[in-house]
Amino acid sequence: MKREMGMMVIIYSSFLSVWDMTSLAVFGTGRIGGGVAARAVSSGLIDHLVLYDCNQALLEAQRLDIEHMRCPVSVSINPIDIATCDIILYTAGLPRNQNIKTRAALLDCNVPVASELAALIPNYKGIIVVVTNPADILTYFLWKATRILKSRIIGFGGQLDSARFQYELANRSIRCDGMILGEHGEHQVPIFSKTGLNVDIPIRDDILLTLRNASMEIIKGKGATEYAPVYHIWHLIESIIKDARTDLICSAILEGEYGFTGCSLGVPVVIGREGIISIQEWDLDTWENDHFHSAATFVSDLCRRISHD
Repeated sequence: MKREMGMMVIIYSSFLSVWDMTSLAVFGTGRIGGGVAARAVSSGLIDHLVLYDCNQALLEAQRLDIEHMRCPVSVSINPIDIATCDIILYTAGLPRNQNIKTRAALLDCNVPVASELAALIPNYKGIIVVVTNPADILTYFLWKATRILKSRIIGFGGQLDSARFQYELANRSIRCDGMILGEHGEHQVPIFSKTGLNVDIPIRDDILLTLRNASMEIIKGKGATEYAPVYHIWHLIESIIKDARTDLICSAILEGEYGFTGCSLGVPVVIGREGIISIQEWDLDTWENDHFHSAATFVSDLCRRISHD
């Protein structure tokens, strides 16, 4: 980017500039993708939006609904335009329902959808935010399929899991910020050692069991989670656009961090304009380390399977 200020000429080479408006592509415009798209358009932080969905009737309805907001944002439904965007939000695919008990069970049906996105963005230089489940494995799959820099692909889930953890702690009159590492799924790892409290193992196990079922109660009542994911996804995207250097829990490609490689897992990261600025390695206690090892083993096995398919 080049901007003249009087006699001074400033040149920025970053893909995203804090002085530029941002373009966002939403690949999958259902409840989550549509909700984030509407929030992005009303934020004043983007000037161009690309929407894509295999359901043409839904796609056109979402486009028209957003156009009726009359915000100064251009809207495209041409899939060719996805590759030109600064940020891609990937939310397409089959979501969980009452008959799909784990997110990992969605892998086989959602990998082809991820492949469809990868085919549209050869040599992509922007940032991809992966929401579609199983988010950790699909983050790894898209990293391999697109050959994008590992810092520019971010899996969503840890923020939402951490918020649910904090909600459960508050319900038990435990007042502290709790974080969740590991898989966005059955192998999530509540981090009690960062709370400053001594929480006994039976209580930890009980809380973990509750967290594994946290979203299913919502799915049974209204068909899908919606408000909380949209809120936390937008916080992540906003942190990228504003170069906020925010500490978040996101799924990141591991290449030796925490002693693992060949997978993507929820870990503490710093988020900014370039995506994942850094990965923080926390000291875990024995209970946490054992569960994190189980999460890494489970996710790594699935990542190897899709790499060989």
